[in-house]
Amino acid sequence: MENDAATLYCTNESCQAANPLTHKFCLRCSTPLTKNYLWAVVDGPSVGSPGEILADRYLVLDKFLLLDTKPGLLALTSELDNLQPLKAYLRLIPYRLHVPQVYGALFLGDGPSHREILLLEKPPLLVDDKIQQVQLASELTTAWRDATSMRQLNWLWQIAHLWQPLASEGVVSSLLDSNVLRVEGSLVRLLKLRFDAATLPELPQLGQFWQQLVSGAKPAITEFINEVSLSLIQGKINSSDQLIGVLDRGLAGLGRSQTPSIKIITKTDTGPSRQRNEDACSPPSGTLVSKPPQPTALAIVCDGIGGHEGGNVASNLAIETIQQQVQQLTKVPYDHIDPSLLLNDLEKVVAIANDKISQRNDSENRQGRQRMGTTLVMALPVAHEMYITHVGDSRAYWITRHGCYQVTLDDDVASREVRLGYAIYREAVQQSSAGSLVQALGMGPSTSLHPTSGRFMLDEDAVFLLTSDGLSDFDRVEEYWETEILPILVGEANITNVADRLVEIANTKNGHDNVTIALVHYQVQYWEPEITIQAFIPESYSAKTIDFSSRATAPTLLSSPNHKTQVIPDTEPAKRRSLPLQWIVPLIFVVAAGALGLFVKQVRLRSPSVPLISSTPIPTSNPTIEATPIQRSLANLSPGWVIKTNNQITLGNNQSLPPGAFLQVINTKPNPKTASGNFSVSMRVCANKSTQTPANTNNPAVTSSVPSNSKPLPETVLLDFSQLKRFGVSVLPEDATSPCTPVTQPPVTQPPDDSSRT
Repeated sequence: MENDAATLYCTNESCQAANPLTHKFCLRCSTPLTKNYLWAVVDGPSVGSPGEILADRYLVLDKFLLLDTKPGLLALTSELDNLQPLKAYLRLIPYRLHVPQVYGALFLGDGPSHREILLLEKPPLLVDDKIQQVQLASELTTAWRDATSMRQLNWLWQIAHLWQPLASEGVVSSLLDSNVLRVEGSLVRLLKLRFDAATLPELPQLGQFWQQLVSGAKPAITEFINEVSLSLIQGKINSSDQLIGVLDRGLAGLGRSQTPSIKIITKTDTGPSRQRNEDACSPPSGTLVSKPPQPTALAIVCDGIGGHEGGNVASNLAIETIQQQVQQLTKVPYDHIDPSLLLNDLEKVVAIANDKISQRNDSENRQGRQRMGTTLVMALPVAHEMYITHVGDSRAYWITRHGCYQVTLDDDVASREVRLGYAIYREAVQQSSAGSLVQALGMGPSTSLHPTSGRFMLDEDAVFLLTSDGLSDFDRVEEYWETEILPILVGEANITNVADRLVEIANTKNGHDNVTIALVHYQVQYWEPEITIQAFIPESYSAKTIDFSSRATAPTLLSSPNHKTQVIPDTEPAKRRSLPLQWIVPLIFVVAAGALGLFVKQVRLRSPSVPLISSTPIPTSNPTIEATPIQRSLANLSPGWVIKTNNQITLGNNQSLPPGAFLQVINTKPNPKTASGNFSVSMRVCANKSTQTPANTNNPAVTSSVPSNSKPLPETVLLDFSQLKRFGVSVLPEDATSPCTPVTQPPVTQPPDDSSRT
């Protein structure tokens, strides 16, 4: 399979020695050798013959599988405008746990025979270094029968989460292609993106695909998957959010058959080149926490910004605040928690910490670069899930026996350029301002902050590494995870010793900054349940959007430090005594008619000489109906009404609407290009406090290096009625105060100077 004459070059810039492909460390400098396996996207039977070396660096291992023998060099790239499909990969970088990313382009031949081949990094592979064998990971449909019920449902849950973002980029067909849909342990991973045809796939087609899996499902969930797939086909489940909710309930039932045990160790060090340690962590450095017996396991890493001006104050203040708030959230039993609300509450916890630091800056009259701040990454294991929340460039990695996966995306200029489709990541990080942060805690009010939270289902042993950039810089985690962290999972290393070793690597291989790490070792004992999991399909999903929007009027966590995650009651709440509906409606009509009659009589008595006919003709209508307010909903959408987004809505042209944005309907008109009965809705984007900052822009108060070419939201948007239903928006009632009024934007401040960020 491999060319015996081929060599692998060391990535160490001061070495770059050639090594045999079979070696794991450089013969000259002992640096771990990087093997970048690439998947070639090309029309044709193959990219080359096995053993062939293309462009003097890419070794062909199989038809479309390559190995970069010079991984320390940048790959050639094409102009983005000439390779339009490339942008879908770039904009999906927040989902790179499942979607391969662009490595570069390969140019073969000249003249008419010229070929431009897209190279994708980290495709779903099974690599066995002992026997020097590399092969594609199994198709989901092939691995399905051998998986546990927990893993089978976990795979479907991941597909449900990918449906909407892939649909927004026109590549949702990838989730219906057995050849593209692969699994790497517990993870669903795509081999490449398959671009949709003119007719976009919809959820009924996903139901048809899942129906094929019913026969191979484990007994505990056979009936569940059958019911879910039929509900998709019949339209009873009509949105990906609704589907996720149904699968959440199923996973919660299976989770009772899984017993986790958790160990957490933290370590922080000033490093060889800094005078003081601005980092902070929880638990305190060197403390080993186990759950059980501890009721809660929470790991936090903060990297302070502001130098002697107070970076250590900011990081410690964030730790203290978050600990107090999360302690309140975790008092609720897991099976009484709505996971989506817990995610929201974790982000609100971060907002509280942000505002405390920001208020401290304001009280001390800190301006511009004198303001102190901190990055944040935290991990909260709850039953069979791991919740990760982060702001800044401190990272979280997920290590399993199958690989090492970075699950957070840095809030820096380089990542933003990729997310907007402007550059390939390997090129973006070479720019002078690539590492400049676009947001961090404490730089401004929480209304301008956008923390990122994610949930990860765990059905196998894993280690989560939280780290400041003192270790993660220069790809040290990618270099050393296999030799230093993987032994924890196979029982060959002690978690405390591994933490010490990682700090040593950070200080000796990097050494430019403080270093702080937290290791979370999650171990699983699982047995197949004897019971059958039932699927609960809500009759109407609109109730969830109404309930969700109503939370905005209730006291939130930002104003109430004792706020807890919403609890799902064990029993139905007691119903209040009320008049029957069939009595209320006639009564309203009678009262309204009487009031109108009395009003007319009084007017005539007061102004007998003035006729009751206006100079402007008024259409005749039933006065009783006019007196009854119309119940506003998507079904009777009218111009002037205000819509609130409950989820992020991705628009075209690299733009998106964040949750909580308000749109005012301009007009509606039939859309002949869509299904019968559908229509287009033209809306004005309201600039108000609820919209905060668009999801595809970043806080200019954190960095002055934000380029001016990031695209703001348009003044108006045009969406199909079917899209509005799918995104789960809600219509504000008639008596609600309209938020669609202009507001004054807060002043822009200059970020603090932190040399470690550039």
